[in-house]
Amino acid sequence: MKRPTIADVARRAGVSKGAVSYALNGQPGVSDATRQRILAIAQEIGFNPNSAARALSGASANAVGLALCRPARILGIEPFFMELISGVEAELSARSYALTLQVVANPEAEIAVYRRWWGERRVDGVLVCDLRLDDRRVPVLEELNLPAVIIGGPGHSGELAHIWSDEAAALTEVVEYLVALGHRRIARVGGLPGLLHTEIRTEAFGTVCRQLGLERTITVSSDYSGEEGARATRRLLSSADRPTAIVYDNDVMAIAGLSVAQEMGLSVPNDVSIVAWDDSPLCQLVHPSLTALSRDIPAYGAHAAGRLLAAIAGKPLGDYQDETAHLIPRGSTAPPRPS
Repeated sequence: MKRPTIADVARRAGVSKGAVSYALNGQPGVSDATRQRILAIAQEIGFNPNSAARALSGASANAVGLALCRPARILGIEPFFMELISGVEAELSARSYALTLQVVANPEAEIAVYRRWWGERRVDGVLVCDLRLDDRRVPVLEELNLPAVIIGGPGHSGELAHIWSDEAAALTEVVEYLVALGHRRIARVGGLPGLLHTEIRTEAFGTVCRQLGLERTITVSSDYSGEEGARATRRLLSSADRPTAIVYDNDVMAIAGLSVAQEMGLSVPNDVSIVAWDDSPLCQLVHPSLTALSRDIPAYGAHAAGRLLAAIAGKPLGDYQDETAHLIPRGSTAPPRPS
């Protein structure tokens, strides 16, 4: 897809290139209505006069972009993204590249950011997180021909390169471990529905529970925040047939769940065992320390950044499977109390 030019704006607006120049630079010579129409068209097709010289010269931006569609308040306390970004930064800085980070409100805003970055040649490529089922970002990035690496999978990434970890295998290991301890009532507090990794975990949880003959299992959706994790935990532990073990899709929710259980007078792990997804220092700062699925997240980010730089250099890339998270048992899991 060709980057937009001043001629493209003029053709769409039905005016001369001179009129477009007057409108974009705030000079007299066009009516207010024409100026507003020209500015709207320029924004729509991603043309920015301030980056026109860079676009014409074909110069590299020496930067890659990362747009995150998560509330900023959650990102600020989310160890996963902080560790992921640290790995990305380490790889980029070693290659004299910068990271352009932007938080967006919704997928539409994220797509608009990609179009603007592409039109203004702000970045040479992008990293894409939180892959969704039938993700609308994928065909847009393919259309723009903007180098991209998706962090997530497998599948649903079109022709774009992606890096992924086996979520199903990790969750299967957790459930098998809890069943080996004697647990038969296991619940899961999941992440945002619609995200591919959430759906993979949900399907894997249902599959392994059926295979092991567990009948009383439940998955509750959440948004990864401590508030929602606490609310979901309170509902689960207040039920007449409460679970004896709960698996959380991130460490923030697991820590909130631990606090709720203790507030309700329940012993962890004797009354309820707790497992966190994605180990972090937080998991070892609480008491009891949390059993968790652990992997090298900074290395995951560095691998993603390295593959993006390879794509920017024009090297062909396929998918890449990174290490599978492995279970680290700690004080928050034990055999259930005899009923």
